[in-house]
Amino acid sequence: MAGEPQADCLFCKIVAGDVPATVVRETDNVVAFRDINPQAPTHVLVIPKVHYPDAASLALAEPALAAELLREAGEIAAQEKTVEPGYRIVFNTGPGAGQTVFHAHAHLLGGRGLEWPPG
Repeated sequence: MAGEPQADCLFCKIVAGDVPATVVRETDNVVAFRDINPQAPTHVLVIPKVHYPDAASLALAEPALAAELLREAGEIAAQEKTVEPGYRIVFNTGPGAGQTVFHAHAHLLGGRGLEWPPG
């Protein structure tokens, strides 16, 4: 069920403290931690503490939480000193787009050139 922790979800286990992560920021509703396979000098995953399979389902069910997640990503970008020259926030949705953990999450990427289009 959306919103409820999923026993087989890696990110739910991180939220519960059952799997370690290098947390860089946490609020009552959001946790952010370093990606274990970084694709840029700054690569932080920003996730809601509640489980939704992707960003669209999170935004549909809890738009205020989706907004908080984006706000926190911006705060982390400032904390990581990636506001200048710029950073990217990416939501992968579905296996064809590279989503491997089906818990809504944003990738905050910065600290190197981020040419467009990606991939």
